[in-house]
Amino acid sequence: MEDDHRQLLGNKYEKGKLIGKGTFAKVYHGRELATGESVAIKVISKEQVKDQGMVEQIQREISATRLVRHPNIVELREVLATRSKIYYVMEYVSGGELFDKVKGNKKLKEDVARKYFQQLISAVDFCHSRGVSHRDIKPENLLLDGNDDLKITDFGFSALPEQKRLDGLLHTQCGTPAYVAPEVLRKKGYDGAKADIWSCGVVLYVLLAGFLPFHDVNLMNLYRKIFKAEYEFPPWFSHDTRKLISKILMADPERRISIEGIKRVPWYRKGMSRPHSFRLLKDKDKNRSVTDLTALGSMKKSTSSPSFFNAFELISSMSSGFDLSTLFEINAKKKVASIFTSKYSAATIVERIERAAHELRFHVETEDDFKIRMEGTEEGRKGALAVTAEVFEMTAEMTVVEFTKDSGDTLEYEKFCEEDVRPALKDIVWTWQGDDGCSSNGDVCSSNGDGEANGNGIGYSC
Repeated sequence: MEDDHRQLLGNKYEKGKLIGKGTFAKVYHGRELATGESVAIKVISKEQVKDQGMVEQIQREISATRLVRHPNIVELREVLATRSKIYYVMEYVSGGELFDKVKGNKKLKEDVARKYFQQLISAVDFCHSRGVSHRDIKPENLLLDGNDDLKITDFGFSALPEQKRLDGLLHTQCGTPAYVAPEVLRKKGYDGAKADIWSCGVVLYVLLAGFLPFHDVNLMNLYRKIFKAEYEFPPWFSHDTRKLISKILMADPERRISIEGIKRVPWYRKGMSRPHSFRLLKDKDKNRSVTDLTALGSMKKSTSSPSFFNAFELISSMSSGFDLSTLFEINAKKKVASIFTSKYSAATIVERIERAAHELRFHVETEDDFKIRMEGTEEGRKGALAVTAEVFEMTAEMTVVEFTKDSGDTLEYEKFCEEDVRPALKDIVWTWQGDDGCSSNGDVCSSNGDGEANGNGIGYSC
């Protein structure tokens, strides 16, 4: 195992002392050699994960964590793997768990609890905007950094949009009983975002009270109290605090306050000089800059140049380092390649795609100069195939093109990508998604924000 660590981490990270241990993972303090920056390195045994049937959970955790980069969420820097181990290299958070501040029936002052709650709601709101439900929000999963700011961690129980059933709801029971929403326990399907809001309400109660709102040594009695939202306020809770928590710990999820509603509550807004938002700081080493979160919903693409694609998102989506089926040596069906990189200009790429679409007898409509909508003239198994191609400019030297199916049959879309698009555009393509990936033969695999090889690993030529 130590040789494994040295092979993988020796050229980039220095592994330090053990700082945490779980059922099938250990967490070490580490240091990035180039910058001297502290990191946390989570080491997971692939064999134990497979034996416990936790492969999908690990895949989901990585997928979810890379989607939610926010100042109040522990950042996943990169994922590396050998034949026997998976390594998460994460932001190092030095202040311990929020739980440490309330264990032993200790309680926080209202202003302190409000600050942590504001940061929690901001991070959870961002998760929901990316389609991610955490599903295990509790003080043990809330860390504090050196500035005493909150950081959400542990997305092992998180849910992504594709996990919803046809009813649009989640159906997996998970989480910690005392923090779980009543609808999750009822096994009839639930909205993950609304369930997260309930858990946030329980956290706020615990921070102010020093104990849980729902507690009983008998699990069935505990569930009964949760189903009825049966709890009492300590006498020191203010009127405004009681009013907000009552709206959050509402047993009927349809009547429960939303995050937007929480943000309008005067108690929540107290102490804020402006609407609660954060600007994600630029990572100087990896050049991963992200726009102000409050502006994301209203951003419009310039018609004079294509959007700049976030490099971390691109590498993550194109690399099999984030498709852990290769790390676990699972023979899954290979997904159709729908993203390619090119060294040609965006204008040239758009012209070539339009020409290819016309030759295939597709109707073509171009929006904002860099989004091409194509619709087939022939009816397929599920109607006419409709596809959108969008062009993103990563740098002056490299452009990314992504194809997505808007309607029609999936098999016909796969045929369109593999048999029609690829040959027609072969002379302008640099790399297709999946053509250069990790091997599962024991070599080190890696995926990071700048597409460079790590140690003895295989770099992604994106």
